[in-house]
Amino acid sequence: MIVVKTGGSRGINLDYVLEDIARQTEPLVLVHGASDELNQISEQLGKPPRMVTSPSGYTSRVTDQETLDIFTMVYCGKRNTRIVEKLQQLGVNAVGLSGVDGRLLEGRRKPNIRIVEDGRTKILRDDYTGRIERANVSLLTTLLDQGYLPVISPPAISYEGEVINIDGDRAAAVIADALGAERLVILSNTPGFLEDADDEDTLIPRIARDEIDEAIATHARDRMKKKLLGAKEALEVGVGQVILGDGRIPEPVTAALRGAGTVIG
Repeated sequence: MIVVKTGGSRGINLDYVLEDIARQTEPLVLVHGASDELNQISEQLGKPPRMVTSPSGYTSRVTDQETLDIFTMVYCGKRNTRIVEKLQQLGVNAVGLSGVDGRLLEGRRKPNIRIVEDGRTKILRDDYTGRIERANVSLLTTLLDQGYLPVISPPAISYEGEVINIDGDRAAAVIADALGAERLVILSNTPGFLEDADDEDTLIPRIARDEIDEAIATHARDRMKKKLLGAKEALEVGVGQVILGDGRIPEPVTAALRGAGTVIG
């Protein structure tokens, strides 16, 4: 069992990713993002994205009700449907789902979020952000047993029935745990984890489990912090290996499974 998470950042070649997924022979679940497209469409709709940073240094999107509506339109509507369409063209019987469908992804809405702006700690209220905690494994296994390839996008649903914005990398970790996946592949627009985020020649090919916290604290920037956090959480619950791979190259999944990128574990 393999879980693949492909990011939504600019530069990722989604055709390469999906063509390679269509060639895989092991059972597979695909989790996807759409962050760059969401930013573009939010700008076009007159609701530019607002990003904030937590006291611990993690960046997230402010998700009020209007932003959440745009989020679901882009992630669950346009991007998810287009991915399923492409996989169907490649002969893969894919099924598109959001985390809300069948309570596929459940989590807890954060009532208040602490952020740092202009050097001051503030409290952000009325935000629809949450933390993914569990996946509906029976729904996934039913689809997999019938030969379908699940294509999953955030958001998730809270225990109170509210739609919540969750981190896709951490969602992939929870799904990998629920399915007992051997490997989790996280594809982004870099060769892997870089010692210097501005220099692609500084790839770190391997990170041991006990080195993840240090890597987050010393070298990770922006979205890479969440990717490493997702990797750590996946390993802690029993996933055998996490690979941070390059989603810009041909056969990115195959390359990652052969050890290209950064192998964590």
